[in-house]
Amino acid sequence: MNANACNYPLRDLRLLPRAWLRLGAGAVSIPVSYHASWPDGLGARGWKLDANRDDPEIIAATSDASGAIPTSVLVHDALDHLLCGFAPSGHRAEAMALEQLAQRTGSDPTPDYRQMAREDLLTGQVVGEPMARFIGADLRHQLPPGAADGDNRTVVNALRERLGDEALVEHLVQRMTGLGRAGRPHALLSWRVTGFSYSRRTELGLRLQRLIERMDAWIETEALTEATGEICIGPGGCAFAPEQGQRLEV
Repeated sequence: MNANACNYPLRDLRLLPRAWLRLGAGAVSIPVSYHASWPDGLGARGWKLDANRDDPEIIAATSDASGAIPTSVLVHDALDHLLCGFAPSGHRAEAMALEQLAQRTGSDPTPDYRQMAREDLLTGQVVGEPMARFIGADLRHQLPPGAADGDNRTVVNALRERLGDEALVEHLVQRMTGLGRAGRPHALLSWRVTGFSYSRRTELGLRLQRLIERMDAWIETEALTEATGEICIGPGGCAFAPEQGQRLEV
């Protein structure tokens, strides 16, 4: 595992601040916060991992699960990003986390990769690193001389002109597929640090989803506009320990 916690997009769980993650003997605690309206310019309602509070790319999430995926975005943030040792945002980190989501739930990451390519990458928007680095060696070889030294928009516009949008999108999808698979060894090492069984992530995700549903119900029952606490995951199950209120367990 990379010892440098800031080496995007890989993180060493052992080096993360205790305000983000607490590692114990076969157990972890993940501090989380709730706002009815987050003061981040978006005003979204829901929970954020405290590790993600200052990341402008992360939007608060509730327990709502969408489509064929049985777990919510907050479960994705916790299991497929944080505990896999990936940064919370950025296109490379998301490519790696989506591969973990696919392995955990049986979902297909390709539509998400294609959406990221069309909505972000084709317009020169890449988070976490320069476009010239993100695209990889195969696409860099398609660039005319000097283009790789330009800004993100210069790089992607040169590729659009050379390959056409549809072909470029498919190249980018292939690139993100490869990045996703390349992240798996780091995810395995990270889960070894937690002491959890990597092969039981599906079961853990469903249990965590049930816990977050209980957390949302608690917020509604108590009519809270703010809350803080810890999601505790251990051999006996999952629990939420709020700073004020009764512990919730599943």
